[in-house]
Amino acid sequence: MRSRYTAYAVGAVQHILNTTDPEGPHFQPNSRQWFDEVRAFSSAMSFEGLVIHESHEDGNEGSVSFSATLSQNGHDRSFSENSRFVQRNGRWLYHSARP
Repeated sequence: MRSRYTAYAVGAVQHILNTTDPEGPHFQPNSRQWFDEVRAFSSAMSFEGLVIHESHEDGNEGSVSFSATLSQNGHDRSFSENSRFVQRNGRWLYHSARP
């Protein structure tokens, strides 16, 4: 989770794409369009902090509960999420937010 937050913060878009589960709902087969969308999001936000509340691992599945502090043009865009991660071929990939 920390590496993905940092990637968003510094505009390392390819890292976001590379660490997203191809079977998850955020994966986009049109990588050029997806790259541009992630780059636009990263450029529009100010990334001000990340707090990891909990993380759990159970075999090839894991979860990370976190709060991210963000702003856009002076407006708070902060959010909290409990993220689902899956391990594929030895790599942890972001799948989706848990309800």
